[in-house]
Amino acid sequence: MKLPNAQNAVIAPDKLIDYLLNVQHKRGGSKARLLLQLGYRAENWQRLEADIRRFHLNTDVETTRQTDYGSRYEIRAALETPSGRTLIGRSIWQVDLGTDFPRLITLYPD
Repeated sequence: MKLPNAQNAVIAPDKLIDYLLNVQHKRGGSKARLLLQLGYRAENWQRLEADIRRFHLNTDVETTRQTDYGSRYEIRAALETPSGRTLIGRSIWQVDLGTDFPRLITLYPD
């Protein structure tokens, strides 16, 4: 099964810039260091967004679960990074209660 309503998936720029590509972030710093090594940059965050959309949103959902906040979906897929290296990662998406579109919660290496 594909992520429901994937064509309307929200990937907030601040999720990428301030979290996934920010080495100073408490939880995202280690992810940022890896992504920077693979050629992603905060000033070109659109590349990471495009790659997540291209590689993760076209892959089947691996697991789903219900939370108090909505339905969560986990996708495991490769990213072809700017460095030319492949990163196998997991993206977590949530369709919040009362909405019908998924939003990116996080991405981490697998």
